[in-house]
Amino acid sequence: MAPKFKDGEVVLAFSGTWVSWAHTIVAYTAFISALIVGVSLHYHKIVQNEYYGYPQEWFPSVSATIGDRYPERSFFMVFIAITSGPRFTLVALWYLLTARPNSSLPKFVAFMGIFRTFTCGGWTYVTSTDDHAWHDIFMISYLVATIPWTFGCVALSPNNPRAVKYRKYIAGAFFGTLVPLIYYFIQHKVHRVPGAYTTYSFFEWALILFDVAFDAVTALDFGTFELVVRDIKGISKGKDKPINQVFGHAFSWSEAIDAVADVYNGFVFWSMLTSLGLLVWCYEVMVMVTISPFLLAIRPIRSLVVKNLRAFHFVALTGLLAYLVNDPVYRLFTVGFAIWISCLAWAATFYSEGFQAARLESKMSAWLIGLVASSVVKFANYTNNPIWPTSHAANGGWNGIGLILGVLAVLRSTRKAPITGNDLAVNGRKEGSSVLAALGIAGLVFGLHSLLSDSSTMILWVWEGYPIRGPISVPHGALTIATMGAGVTIGLFREDLARSWTFYGVGCTGAAMLTLFSHWTGYYGALLLATYLMAASVPLIGSAARKNPAITFGLGFLVYNFMVLFHVWVVAYAFVPGGPFVREHTDWVMTTTMLLIGCGVFSAVSSSPASQKKQSNAYRSPRKQRSYYLYSLGFLQLLSVSIAFLRFPTNDYVPYHKDDKIFTAGIWTIHFSLDNDMWSSEYRMRDVIKELEIDVIGLLESDLQRIIMGNRDTTQFLAEDLGMYVDYGPGPNKHTWGCALLSKFPIVNSTHHLLPSPVGELAPAIEATLDVYGEMIDVFVFHSGQEEDPEDRRLQSEYLSKLMGASPRPSILLSYLVTKPLEGNYNTYVSETSGMHDIDPSDWDRWCEYILYKGLKRTAYARVSRSTITDTEIQVGKFLVGTPAEASAEARDARTEESQVPAGMRFPAMFRGEGVRGHRYHVFDEPRYFA
Repeated sequence: MAPKFKDGEVVLAFSGTWVSWAHTIVAYTAFISALIVGVSLHYHKIVQNEYYGYPQEWFPSVSATIGDRYPERSFFMVFIAITSGPRFTLVALWYLLTARPNSSLPKFVAFMGIFRTFTCGGWTYVTSTDDHAWHDIFMISYLVATIPWTFGCVALSPNNPRAVKYRKYIAGAFFGTLVPLIYYFIQHKVHRVPGAYTTYSFFEWALILFDVAFDAVTALDFGTFELVVRDIKGISKGKDKPINQVFGHAFSWSEAIDAVADVYNGFVFWSMLTSLGLLVWCYEVMVMVTISPFLLAIRPIRSLVVKNLRAFHFVALTGLLAYLVNDPVYRLFTVGFAIWISCLAWAATFYSEGFQAARLESKMSAWLIGLVASSVVKFANYTNNPIWPTSHAANGGWNGIGLILGVLAVLRSTRKAPITGNDLAVNGRKEGSSVLAALGIAGLVFGLHSLLSDSSTMILWVWEGYPIRGPISVPHGALTIATMGAGVTIGLFREDLARSWTFYGVGCTGAAMLTLFSHWTGYYGALLLATYLMAASVPLIGSAARKNPAITFGLGFLVYNFMVLFHVWVVAYAFVPGGPFVREHTDWVMTTTMLLIGCGVFSAVSSSPASQKKQSNAYRSPRKQRSYYLYSLGFLQLLSVSIAFLRFPTNDYVPYHKDDKIFTAGIWTIHFSLDNDMWSSEYRMRDVIKELEIDVIGLLESDLQRIIMGNRDTTQFLAEDLGMYVDYGPGPNKHTWGCALLSKFPIVNSTHHLLPSPVGELAPAIEATLDVYGEMIDVFVFHSGQEEDPEDRRLQSEYLSKLMGASPRPSILLSYLVTKPLEGNYNTYVSETSGMHDIDPSDWDRWCEYILYKGLKRTAYARVSRSTITDTEIQVGKFLVGTPAEASAEARDARTEESQVPAGMRFPAMFRGEGVRGHRYHVFDEPRYFA
């Protein structure tokens, strides 16, 4: 049966009311019957979770009810199978009711309806007991598909006010329920709050009720056996609906592929730009490669670039070949050349399409969605980008595939030559101040790069330690990505709003909240700022594209480069002339960024052409191509939600030797997770930490959330892969090089400290309390000041000594002290004030790393060489919990042979002799054991 269109009339010779009610009744029966049977037969078992049971938890979750026990599982499966028939029929009828000539949206919604029906069968018949991974995959797919199905049904609803009202109410309730659902799940899974899972279960059941109720509303649309919708003005074809101005066209695979190719080109640009900082070490001048658009001031060069955009974009792909260059310097020059060409090509692309509204919008959309794609890819890869020049096959790189896709994308996206007119003479295109537009581009690109090139950056700005009182990188990184997508959509559909001073005020408010506040308050500001930056990109780039490109993009990138240096100097003030003037002034960086963007807003508002003002709202000038970019954006949003679900912390971590009640603690300076050959070192670090069976480790020089470090977070990969809790330490807005703590044991509480540093760089420290086999133990992770600043180090030693001495619990210091054993500040750290003891006072060959302890039985100590991972070794010690500490110095110094130590308390034998992969016991060539 197919819909017939004639004179605005659509005739469906079928009644769907009974289908809608049958679907609703049988679906509810499936869940309610399982609940009744489950509560009757296995109540105490289905309310039990991994932490608590009855009476703390007293109501079962949906998954426990329908999948864990027989026979309730069978009741559910039988009735949900019966539901499938009405369900498929309902989807088909909905398509017949909403189908319109040359419109792709109804087909897409119908496809999502069928897809989620199949995935429902997947998580129903493959339970978590059968195959946990596939059960989760089907469940995630179902939940993700519900989003476009719900919004699509609302957008396509016939002119039935009652049905539309119910759909909006129920959809709002459904998505509103997700907020407390996630909150209480985190309370249960992360904080282990008794009763939280019961509350979570109520919201989970509410989702089921709303989900089925939403589809039940179709009964109001399927009113008779012969459903006739008559519209003599063609309103039923959706001509006057804004949503159909974009989506109301026949789907074209050719145009969809064009959009995907454009977005991938944008992704490649951001991938290369964000990789430059990783390679710049000691060659800071290379940050200036982005100023190549200055060449567009020369008319022959401008004409050459505009007429050969395909060639220039193709040459820019040399940056994706950089992973084949082993020498770090030559690899840097390769990437620098590629970025030089890429910035030139993109500036010329924007400029050449400057007065072709639809074409310019497509390129801007590609560039912005390319940034979203970059963030999503990094979200999926633990903040690393698999096509960066620091990646290769051994550490998770996909460089070869990235290059092949890049070649195909360039060939596809540049097949349409730009409309060049009279060689795009600059003199005929001036609209307002090009300098103000350039300043706007500078602030915009810096804001996008420094804050939005990774979904966890702003989350770590507001992170203050345990207990968790704000967002965490996973899953809330998906929320950052969602607001980025919302910003792009606002910019495209409401460009007049995006360029307004009112909306600029919203962006400034968000920037202030992010800068001044922590926890959720600061993050709400971050979401406002993310939305604003993405939305404002549309009018600001559009304004710059209609002006002199040598100024708007050349000068814009030059000022952006100074902003990049500025935001590094606030931390690295000790290494640059005049650095102390800007030390610790991230607030100045943020203020400057927003002022620069304000200049761009002024230029966009004052110079907007009349034609653009008439089309300020996107739906006033329908552009079919826009739909494909929004499809791409929607796909990325759904992908980020799926990634967040799959990466959600399990918090069920197990120490290596729990039966022996022993734990291994270590300290390692990781040199920003780049090895000596400038390859990303996370995988190599993971391997040696796992093989050494380290339960608690402090990492120093670990804050990578800056442009110069690639906006990364090594602790995400290590924590998830090794199964550890993590405290990132002082965030990127705290002006340190970072310290982090990874632990197999729950982190009960943690406090971040910035130690006195009147001359040199700020010294970070973490003070954390761990639940180690039921005993509370304090762990301090600390990086002291530089050798050149003795007064800083003296003040820091006094501060930390008092801090450790104030702890009444057993304690461990994992540190970088910059002192010789038994001399100087060493005697402040190891003193009666601190109460701390050196793990091995006889180890005279130390300068930086030290492990100190008190109130614990120390059993072993080892030093392990770093291979080429960093410039500092690993130091590790073993401690026994539940055994009294040594009473005297003589007892502490008493050693024993390894053969006298139980096997579970020994260090691994693989690091003896030559060791493995360049890691071996060194200095004294074997572990030391203590009686």
